[in-house]
Amino acid sequence: MISKHVTAHSFYHTCRYIEQKPGAELLLSEGVRSYDVRLMAEDFVRQQQLRPSKTQACLHAILSFYPGEKPSDDRMKEITKEYFKKLGIENTQYAVTKHTDKAHLHLHIVANMVNNDGKAIKDNWLGLKGKKIAQELTQKYELRPALEKDLKLTHLERLSDYEMGKYKIYIAINEQLLVVKTMEELEVKLQKQGIETCYKYKGKTEEKQGVSFRIDGYSYKGSEVDRKFSLKKLEQTISQSQKMELKNSYTQTMQSRFRDNEKVIDRRIDTREIDEQTGKVSLKEKVSPIQDLGNKLLERLTIDEQKEGVPKELTEEIKQKRKRENSLDR
Repeated sequence: MISKHVTAHSFYHTCRYIEQKPGAELLLSEGVRSYDVRLMAEDFVRQQQLRPSKTQACLHAILSFYPGEKPSDDRMKEITKEYFKKLGIENTQYAVTKHTDKAHLHLHIVANMVNNDGKAIKDNWLGLKGKKIAQELTQKYELRPALEKDLKLTHLERLSDYEMGKYKIYIAINEQLLVVKTMEELEVKLQKQGIETCYKYKGKTEEKQGVSFRIDGYSYKGSEVDRKFSLKKLEQTISQSQKMELKNSYTQTMQSRFRDNEKVIDRRIDTREIDEQTGKVSLKEKVSPIQDLGNKLLERLTIDEQKEGVPKELTEEIKQKRKRENSLDR
């Protein structure tokens, strides 16, 4: 399950969108007349007026479940109430609607950030807090985490132009990460597909701090396209791919050299020889170069020994024996 917060400026337009979507089903409501969209919006606005300075009073959040995952309505109500509590949205109006128009089941939440007492509800870092809370609830209720986009489960034809641009960039980067060796090369490859790469720099330095991509008039931060497409993670991915490629290349080179050496060592050459006496043709296996070298060394040692003649000890013994024989003859 994942959480997403959408910027909303109007209670009426938000309520109309989430309630009048084909197949929409209201699950929970508190403090509003949920049977009519216009009356629901009026109830939200009336409470907002208790705190006129709170102009951004409309909260619109989406809880999305993994494609194919279908928790019961009671379970979704339980999850939503705990989501509210952890997010600090209490003692206020809200409406929760289930949508089934996409491959993944999802809930639309609209809540008033001015509570029933006319006090403003803190909205600092709500988007980030919502994502962390969704991860906690995913583990608690043993749901499937939606860590990456699954293009097989995404109905691209149903996406808005803005969302379609995001998926075009996602697909293009995934394809190019398999072949590029640097961020500069990735930039050139994407440019050929009509995607412009822009960098954010640290202060007035040339140190790159972030990356964004632009297509069809829409601009997206790298992390907005996908969490693994931030500048730091893209650089890490390309670096790891480079190291893996070098490792594989080195391994292949060494394996090739080993196979070549093995062929030299184990090579056997069959030669035909004719026996001069019988006239028969016989096959004789030639030894490998290493064995041939060993045989030559052995042959050389044998020749050297023959050149050296009889050992000195044996020569002295023969001389003594001859002396004894001569003395006996006398």
